[in-house]
Amino acid sequence: MSDDLNWRVEEACFNGWPSPRQILHGGWLMRFSGGPTRRTNSVNPLRGPRAEPAATIDAAEKLYRSLGSRIVFRVPTIANEMEELLVERDYHFEGGSTVLLCDLSLFDAKEPAGDLSRDMTPFWAKEGQRIAAWSDEDQAIFVEMIGSIVAPKAFASVTIDGRMVAKAYGVISNGLLVLESVATDPDFRKRGYGQRAVGALLEWAKIEGAEAACLQVITDNLPARALYASLGFGRELHSYHYRIKP
Repeated sequence: MSDDLNWRVEEACFNGWPSPRQILHGGWLMRFSGGPTRRTNSVNPLRGPRAEPAATIDAAEKLYRSLGSRIVFRVPTIANEMEELLVERDYHFEGGSTVLLCDLSLFDAKEPAGDLSRDMTPFWAKEGQRIAAWSDEDQAIFVEMIGSIVAPKAFASVTIDGRMVAKAYGVISNGLLVLESVATDPDFRKRGYGQRAVGALLEWAKIEGAEAACLQVITDNLPARALYASLGFGRELHSYHYRIKP
């Protein structure tokens, strides 16, 4: 059951932040969204049998180079057969992250919920770009990615005097809510606004019948982990990191 849950979460996270450009390669998913996000520009293992790692690395290197893209491998602990070979080939470690789970049957909102929309409004997109400090090019890639999501989704925000101070979006896939793009305006942190935005999505998913919520967080981001712990994300599943050629 634990292995099945880990892979369900992996699949839900792929659906929650999809890449509009990707290919399947012998049990591996190669993603090419462009922009700064490593997850949607990396090679990822899939559930089930996978092609031999060395040959897959060779194929990925050839394809990513042909597209002028940096070569990124995402290595989860539940499928880390590439790790030793990548180290031997001088791929460097980046971005250690932990996958957390919240049992929605136990969730009880402690803060007033934020605002919720089933669509990404122009206001959410514009203010979200400001909070994330993304360039117009990166924002265009993000908007294209959002447009490719086919699972049920919702967008949460907290607004103070016409200014968005916290935001997040969520996608429900196979009974799991995936939380993404959680951020708070730096001028309004540590005031509970992030809890309100995330809480709105947790309430929505619970009403929709989701059994649990999951998210991926930078392992050493202690403020973010404290936020999620306060909302019931007390179970650690697997972790992952990236291997990148300098």
